[in-house]
Amino acid sequence: MGADRSRVRPEVQVFTADGPLPDGNSTAEEIDRRCAQLRAVSAPVTSEEAAALAACFGPDDCYGVAWTLLHLVETGPGPVPVVSPPGPDADDWHHALWARWGDPGDQDT
Repeated sequence: MGADRSRVRPEVQVFTADGPLPDGNSTAEEIDRRCAQLRAVSAPVTSEEAAALAACFGPDDCYGVAWTLLHLVETGPGPVPVVSPPGPDADDWHHALWARWGDPGDQDT
């Protein structure tokens, strides 16, 4: 629906345009920049924003920034976005995200 896209605020579009969060090996400047982008997004988020933001998780918890992102996504209405089960080489962050959101049977509808 075209109207649904209008429910994504510019600050969410800026954050999501940069894609997934960087990993822990990124520069402090890059991590600080993404933190500033994330802080610009006020809660609560819309369902459309939650789905867009959920696509921005990176390979690890990015020094805790991913937890801030997770909590922001969870301010949206309705069920959280579905995530895939972690693979055999997945890190602790992917297991934490799966434990939090992974079982669709545990989500409110």
